[in-house]
Amino acid sequence: MFETILDEEERGQVGIGTLIVFIAMVLVAAIAAGVLINTAGFLQTQAEATGQESTSQVSDRLQVVSTSGEVNTTNYDQVEALNFVMALAPGSSPVDLQETTTEFIGQGGQATFDLDETTVAEVTTEDIIGTDQGRILTDNSDRVNVRINLNGSTGDIDYAKLDEGERLTVTFTTSAGATTTKEIRVPTTITSEDTSVRL
Repeated sequence: MFETILDEEERGQVGIGTLIVFIAMVLVAAIAAGVLINTAGFLQTQAEATGQESTSQVSDRLQVVSTSGEVNTTNYDQVEALNFVMALAPGSSPVDLQETTTEFIGQGGQATFDLDETTVAEVTTEDIIGTDQGRILTDNSDRVNVRINLNGSTGDIDYAKLDEGERLTVTFTTSAGATTTKEIRVPTTITSEDTSVRL
């Protein structure tokens, strides 16, 4: 029933061959496991970075609290400057206004510019509530007034003054890529008594 191996040398050769095959299988399995662990770690790191960027693009944005326009004192049917009271959106991380871009789209065409008042002469920012931290909003209670002067093709912004009844779409994009869009409309009638109008 059982085969008896009489040659002792033959028995040793069979054992060594089995051992070599076993060691080779262990080495292959170890290499494969190392590759899988390395790939899993890379994918986890990439997924975390993607998740953080996606969250920032959604949450790290500005909120427009109120909008008003300054009426041209020589031509009362035009708005010559826009004032936006800005705050952080709920759940937002700190936002640097000087790294925020703005886009105007309306009857006067399109204009894109930064809110960096050191390079864009038509933009000024002033703290209303909160401490001056280089125009960085850090808390939901911080409020900053952003004034944008409209003076046509002579300035950095290159957007004309707004006429009565004119509409304008304003989009603020933070450095994280989060956008806030505000639709404004100039009143159809502006009188000489109006120095500022709500938009």
